[in-house]
Amino acid sequence: MEKSKNSKNILIINDMPGYGKVALAAMLPILSNFGHSVYNLPTALVSNTLDYGKFTILDTTEYMKRSIAVWKDLSFSFDCITTGFLASAEQVDIIREFIDSQRKEDLLVMTDPIMADDGKLYNGVTEETVANMRRLIGVADVIVPNLTEATFLTGRYVGQESLTQAEAKEVVDGLLSFGPRSVVVTSGVESETGSHVVWGYNHKNGSYFTIPYEFIKVHFPGTGDMFSAVLVGELLNGKPLESAVRRAMDVLETLILLERDESEKNKGIRIEKYLSVLNR
Repeated sequence: MEKSKNSKNILIINDMPGYGKVALAAMLPILSNFGHSVYNLPTALVSNTLDYGKFTILDTTEYMKRSIAVWKDLSFSFDCITTGFLASAEQVDIIREFIDSQRKEDLLVMTDPIMADDGKLYNGVTEETVANMRRLIGVADVIVPNLTEATFLTGRYVGQESLTQAEAKEVVDGLLSFGPRSVVVTSGVESETGSHVVWGYNHKNGSYFTIPYEFIKVHFPGTGDMFSAVLVGELLNGKPLESAVRRAMDVLETLILLERDESEKNKGIRIEKYLSVLNR
């Protein structure tokens, strides 16, 4: 990984776990390692990763509103805004308005519409949540839904865990119809070959792409957040979308292999221990 020659101000809008390397706790060290100035706006405080089965969440919507008001008074400016887990529909409006207030020619906005996996919506996620997320992805330069999220957002092939090449293109086109410029759909399986792939569309060259990867049968929470962080870092370094996706996939594969024998997987990958992987 090349260190950024031009440090950027990055704002991560996501939840903050008290225990576990997901969301803000996973993304902050990675993007800082790229040499950027990284700031955060928590959408919720979460006691621990949800994989433990017991947790408590504090909605921080009012804190977000007050913080943004102060930031506007202080004229804080960001070069990149990334969004992840949202705790309420109201937060969608707050974030959309804030992104609009930060608009400039080179602002990079990336949205991970966190709300589903393994063919189903997360507990507590409703169709209203899906509708609100459709509004949020419309202001993004790049979106990174997993396949389940992509099918719920588009209403096409909902819950399927594999798609044909034609079906995948239909889903990508459905996502593009909501307004994002580029699309990256993770955790897909290509029906024709059985290969695990990432599907996408790069608006800069007008091309669709399919990138296969080696599936490792082990689950860690937070890998999607780490993928997003590496992807953003590479894009800010000027890498083309396809190259940035490939790099993020390679980094995650290495991290998972390094941690696969760790007994307590619910806390996620200990990213601080393996930051050297990003420098290879």
